[in-house]
Amino acid sequence: MARSRVAILIMGVVLWCCLTTPAKAEYMKYKDPKQPIPVRIQDLLDRMTLEEKIGQMVQIERKVASADVMKEYFIGSVLSGGGSVPAPQASAETWINMVNDFQRGSLSTRLGIPMIYGIDSVHGNNNVYKATIFPHNIGLGASRHVDALLLDPELVNKIGAATALETRATGIPYAFAPCIAVCRDPRWGRCYESYSEDPQIVKDMTDIIPGLQGNIPTDSPKGVPFVAGKNNVVACSKHYVGDGGTTKGINENNTVIDWQGLLSIHMPAYHTSIMKGVSTVMISYSSWNGIKMHANRELITGFLKNTLGFKGFVISDWEGLDRITYPPHANYSYSIQAGIHAGIDMVMVPYNYKEFIDGLTFHVKNNVIPMSRIDDAVRRILRVKFVMGLFENPLADNSLVDQLGSQEHRELAREAVRKSLVLLKNGQSLNRPLLPLPKKTSKILVAGSHADNLGYQCGGWTIEWQGFNGNNRTIGTTIVAAIKNTIDPSTNVVFKENPNAEFVKSNNFSYAIVVVGEHPYAETDGDSMNLTIADPGPTTIRNVCGAMKCVVIIISGRPVVIEPYLASIDALVAAWLPGTEGQGVADVVFGDYGFTGKLPRTWFKTVDQLPMNVGDPHYDPLYPFGFGITTEPTTRQSDDNPFLSISSYFN
Repeated sequence: MARSRVAILIMGVVLWCCLTTPAKAEYMKYKDPKQPIPVRIQDLLDRMTLEEKIGQMVQIERKVASADVMKEYFIGSVLSGGGSVPAPQASAETWINMVNDFQRGSLSTRLGIPMIYGIDSVHGNNNVYKATIFPHNIGLGASRHVDALLLDPELVNKIGAATALETRATGIPYAFAPCIAVCRDPRWGRCYESYSEDPQIVKDMTDIIPGLQGNIPTDSPKGVPFVAGKNNVVACSKHYVGDGGTTKGINENNTVIDWQGLLSIHMPAYHTSIMKGVSTVMISYSSWNGIKMHANRELITGFLKNTLGFKGFVISDWEGLDRITYPPHANYSYSIQAGIHAGIDMVMVPYNYKEFIDGLTFHVKNNVIPMSRIDDAVRRILRVKFVMGLFENPLADNSLVDQLGSQEHRELAREAVRKSLVLLKNGQSLNRPLLPLPKKTSKILVAGSHADNLGYQCGGWTIEWQGFNGNNRTIGTTIVAAIKNTIDPSTNVVFKENPNAEFVKSNNFSYAIVVVGEHPYAETDGDSMNLTIADPGPTTIRNVCGAMKCVVIIISGRPVVIEPYLASIDALVAAWLPGTEGQGVADVVFGDYGFTGKLPRTWFKTVDQLPMNVGDPHYDPLYPFGFGITTEPTTRQSDDNPFLSISSYFN
């Protein structure tokens, strides 16, 4: 009996010790940053259930996201669509708090896999109030070094680094940029997102990728994604492939071109992007010779992954799987099968995530989609998350909030505006140039719908998906404000948006600056078969330039019809979509800096000529690819300066 009591006592002591002594935590290789990334990936993948794997492949819009949704469905990624913000004019801190709330939901799951938040930072962190808005890509494609007049990829590298900082300032580590489309027809509504019609320029401009992600080490394996640290973001080359070559420039349409043409025109920038360590590639809505890119296994798995050796993850575009069929979402089960089989790793669902999860789960459990395809997708997604340090630093802090709209970044954007301006005409004769304009004179007229409209000069993908109208949605400098900042205080500046001819003739102006162009647009809403200047722009040109010496500044995302008005215009400037820093326009127009920009795409005479690109047999442009008049800066604003001795030119 005594022995039994002793035994029971010993067992009680042992049990008490077991209950009160902390259990040693299981060592998990995937949580150890000292382990090689392939080891971490495999360790985590081996622990994951099918449900957890499929969750990693899902990207949802912030409007349907919550901490609870992230936890319940193991969601791998969240995004903000164009104009999708936590609150109007939200601060950087508000953005950070939202992103971290979603992230805490992800971290509370069994395995604690962090989600990655993405946003369209396509010309700065352009969804966000007070962010620096850089010129759209078409303007950057026109930029040239001031000294050598060579292409300026170093500028886009700096813009990439600034954009990364401003994106990280809001707690976001993933930018859906750059767009490396080669726009072959300006009727396309996304042409301003393309650097050029020339694949070499687009290829050179991939220098924005090391700006966004950081400079890839020289010994980095080919095709493996690279992100330097917390001041950088995951980049995304898009839209693979041929998005800029569709028939008549119709968005999401069919690109009809042979294999050699696809390789030589639309593919080179992807190869270069991969060599520079780009982490993700987004698929195009368009088709290649009738095959939807979102369902093109030959080009996604066969060429991008296997031939080019891309090791990052492939992401769909917004509802990209839905649009495999027409009408969209007509057979979503088929679309899931086709898209995932083609090689898409992460799906920008963005709303109906339960339907996608259920559909993909069904296909895997019924052996329609093999587990090996799911594992490949998840392995790629985890690779990017490990490479960027997301497991070590999943939550954003406020350390970079001062980077949003910083003066340093605004000065960089102003420099980009200066370098992007293309002077197409300067005076009615070569020996009597109109530009640069004198800062000191009696009275000048500034006219046009785009002279005092920050939204118009920023274009689409700014604050809202389709852009905005007016000056109250973000912070920046309009062109008329820039002119007033630049001219001599004694010069009277009169701004009238659309003056009639009588007003112009009766006011004895020294000269006029007319700023007109396109209204903002994005994607299909920008497709245009006529490419005209928005009303009342043509009337403003006729009323002003028909009565006096004038400079016309075109604010547009592409060449527009200008030939009918050209005879009455004394000087013509293509300013593209310059962004928030309109001061850069005045810097050059008034001679503090010279014009150096060159056309990144052909300026047509009539739309009937389109498509027309340099090298085409029928090439007969108004202004050819690469054209741009250069001027020297002037440091003296006096009548003895030959560039500024133009008082007689006005009489």
